Amino acid sequence: MKTTATYFQNDPKRPLVYGEAEIDSRPRRRLRGEPEKEGVLAESVIVGFCGTDHELMRMGQKGLLSPKFPEGRDRLINGHEGVVWVPSEKRFAIVLIRGGDSFDPTRYTEDESYFEYGCDQADGLFSDCNYYNPDMLLRIPDGYVKDGKIDLEAAKKLVFCDPYACMLFQRERMEDLGEAHLFRVEMAKHHCTEEEARKLARNSLFARTVIFGLGTTGMFIGDLIRQKYPEADILFVGRSPENAPKVQFACEIAKARYLSTDGMNEQEQAAAIEQALGGKASLFIGVSGTNLEHRIAFSEGVLGCNGIYNSFSLGPQITFDTMPFGFQNHLIFGSINFRQSHMEEAIRLLLRSRYNEIVGLIDREEFAKDPIDAYENKIYCKNAPMKTAVIWNPEYIA
Repeated sequence: MKTTATYFQNDPKRPLVYGEAEIDSRPRRRLRGEPEKEGVLAESVIVGFCGTDHELMRMGQKGLLSPKFPEGRDRLINGHEGVVWVPSEKRFAIVLIRGGDSFDPTRYTEDESYFEYGCDQADGLFSDCNYYNPDMLLRIPDGYVKDGKIDLEAAKKLVFCDPYACMLFQRERMEDLGEAHLFRVEMAKHHCTEEEARKLARNSLFARTVIFGLGTTGMFIGDLIRQKYPEADILFVGRSPENAPKVQFACEIAKARYLSTDGMNEQEQAAAIEQALGGKASLFIGVSGTNLEHRIAFSEGVLGCNGIYNSFSLGPQITFDTMPFGFQNHLIFGSINFRQSHMEEAIRLLLRSRYNEIVGLIDREEFAKDPIDAYENKIYCKNAPMKTAVIWNPEYIA
């Protein structure tokens, strides 16, 4: 079946193309132990642009995308954030992006496999229509659809389901690891039971939290930490001025503080962070996508003893001096994913949020005319909205 879509290919000059593409229904498995199921046709309604899309375009320019292509194809239809319409069921849905032959998609092992719609080995949402595993078309709660159309403001919130679900997993992962890492300290300090110490450990983990980089993922994890840990001290660190709209919005949503390090060298940044925190960080979350993250945390010593370093950026390489690392008892981890339960919770939380306020729209015709130019000069440029989305099919939007 043919559809109109944007797709990535290995080409130094045309890594991103808008045009006709062939799609098919391939049997796919949601989880290990479940049967493979033929895809159900769904029509794209609104689709959000993710930083991963920009990175995939760069990979295409370098000729590195072949492992990402669906089997038998020399291209990948991108897009993994948005709302689709399922004609056979007459309902809107959110696509659960990740599936495959694994028991838990957040913990796939060497003998397991995975796919990700719009990212890895499976075509995605930047298309008029596509096929998705029927069990991976998640329902949207009642109250946001009327006469076959979904409310625009609700739809704008729902383009964040993928990254918000990923941040719900990040919070869970930090809790799991942080509790195990710190409970014995709390048990010795308070002379309490292990059960009581594990609860104390979760709170102490977030006591002085640095979120290095202020994009949507940084904002989301700050928001989610605040929702569950009201006593946490959360400090966003970025280069934007304090009066920037995104800074003010993020600080309001997460009830956090902000430090602008624009113009500072690394030593000055580290000193300013410690001064703002009133001490070393207990948790350092790197979301800036730069190598500066690990140097501030380790070389400049912002991360305190027994501190946890969560690397969420794609691209930077982390280095550290093994001598202080061993004695200061740091915990470093990185993990990117989510389960279906995270995305279902994300749908519920986002519909009650204000995140529609930070979504800017680009006209489909403008985007289709020159998608590469749109990426570089409209969607991912310095003055772009925090999030850009495109209404792919306005017939379904109210």
